[in-house]
Amino acid sequence: MNALELKIPPPLFALLVGVGMWSLALYTPIMMLPTVARIAVAAAAALAGGAFSLAGLLAFRRAQTTVNPTKPMSASSLVTTGVYRFTRNPMYVGLLFVLVGWAVFLASPLSLLGPVFFVAFIGRFQIKPEERVLAGKFGSEFAAYQTRVRRWL
Repeated sequence: MNALELKIPPPLFALLVGVGMWSLALYTPIMMLPTVARIAVAAAAALAGGAFSLAGLLAFRRAQTTVNPTKPMSASSLVTTGVYRFTRNPMYVGLLFVLVGWAVFLASPLSLLGPVFFVAFIGRFQIKPEERVLAGKFGSEFAAYQTRVRRWL
């Protein structure tokens, strides 16, 4: 299973999960929710997700370190400021929020499996390998950061 570690860029994986969620929604019953409320909640979640992801991306750019999730070994610095004071993975949190918004928009209870699958896959095949690399590269500084800041929220 290690063959999947750091191989699929998380935005691509989120897109694939989103397509899977849509496919499930096409063939399963939907919940009858007020359209305006459903769209408002979905849009709010997606916008919050976009904000998290953008904040993480901008923090990496300011630190002049790599944003390539398949190459954590190229990190030139450990970013612990800005949104990284609240979550160690704001870009993944952002993608999760977008998927939750998509699930709300689809109004299919089974589509909620998408965000759960995303968290499980990203945690195992992206975050854990990244953390191994960062621990090796930044040692006690990363260990201290891990104790202060949660992985997700």
